Amino acid sequence: MIVPRWEWRTFGDDFGEAERKLAAIAPERVHESDEIYLLSVASDASVKVRDALMDVKLLEAVDGDGLEQWKPVLKAEFPLAADGVRGVFDALAIPAPVLTREAYTADQLVDELVDPDPRLRALEVHKHRERFTVDGAMAELSEARVAEGARRTIAIESEDASLVVAAVRKLGLPLRPNVCLARGLKALVGFGA
Repeated sequence: MIVPRWEWRTFGDDFGEAERKLAAIAPERVHESDEIYLLSVASDASVKVRDALMDVKLLEAVDGDGLEQWKPVLKAEFPLAADGVRGVFDALAIPAPVLTREAYTADQLVDELVDPDPRLRALEVHKHRERFTVDGAMAELSEARVAEGARRTIAIESEDASLVVAAVRKLGLPLRPNVCLARGLKALVGFGA
């Protein structure tokens, strides 16, 4: 069963008290990954290729605290069938081009369908992530590195929005505007509005 999760995320160079509090507990997991984010001028959906899978999450709701609820809608292996490719373009809010194949590898998807469209950008991202649990919510301190530079981000997420708000406050973070990863990456590379 797919359960949407509430997320709060911000970007910055130093997270002050929050970093000190997280440093006092050992991360439950440290992970390095290379991903390809598909960015769109028309959408902030999370559309990425990670671990040879097409992974798509859509924004379902925004609550009164500015938390965003994201729902996974596609996680599929490559080659990705034409219907899956159409789903990717729906998430990107760009009409799908004419599909000439029954299925696409990740490289074919990027080279033949994404790169030719100036409204889209395939962005190679190297991520370093440290994961923690803070009062029942998942906390992640990350660095996203791209050719243009790197940005640090901290995120708190849970199926329960109240746990997210409580963890943000416990870490001493102000509940500032929520910036999803796609928006943060677009700002980093100067893509879109």
